Amino acid sequence: MIDTTLLAVFIPTIFFVSITPGMCMTLAMTLGMSIGVRRTLFMMFGELLGVASVAIAAVMGVAAVMLNYPSAFAALKIIGGIYLAYIGINMWRSKGKLAISKDDNGERQPLQLFSQGFVTAIANPKGWAFMVSLLPPFINQSMPLAPQLSFLVAIILLSEFICMMLYATGGKTIGKLLTSQGNVKLLNRISGGLMLCVALWLFAS
Repeated sequence: MIDTTLLAVFIPTIFFVSITPGMCMTLAMTLGMSIGVRRTLFMMFGELLGVASVAIAAVMGVAAVMLNYPSAFAALKIIGGIYLAYIGINMWRSKGKLAISKDDNGERQPLQLFSQGFVTAIANPKGWAFMVSLLPPFINQSMPLAPQLSFLVAIILLSEFICMMLYATGGKTIGKLLTSQGNVKLLNRISGGLMLCVALWLFAS
């Protein structure tokens, strides 16, 4: 089904890429800090769908089309960046659905969180570049494509999920510490600032 020699190289490579701080990991830490790990899972599911879409597109050649039409890709990045910046500003001001209060126990909309993760993954140019340059070499042309691609994408998603959980858990620990000390406003500003960093990352990359 898959070349085990290539797999032995692929697994540590993809884990190293996943654990490296980036837009998606920063977003996971930010939401873990402000809304907790459980509710951050909705964002993670969206991010995983986005990563899977990018990985499949890279192998199927769709990524080449995206890179040849940068205006459409740039528009997607701008829309995603504006959306994240809007959320970040509201969090900084302790407003909006993602900001927390001393009495916070409400549920955030899962679809909103899911969309955040999906847009961030799809609009991440570094994700596209990685998938285009690194994923195809791990495909053995003498073997059927579908089983190999399915297996490699599954490994990528597992690695991404583990790393996002680590970042979100770390963010939750920081959030609990600040909340217990009554620094809710500071927590919102840290979370909002990190969200703005993700937005600027999108604009600048």
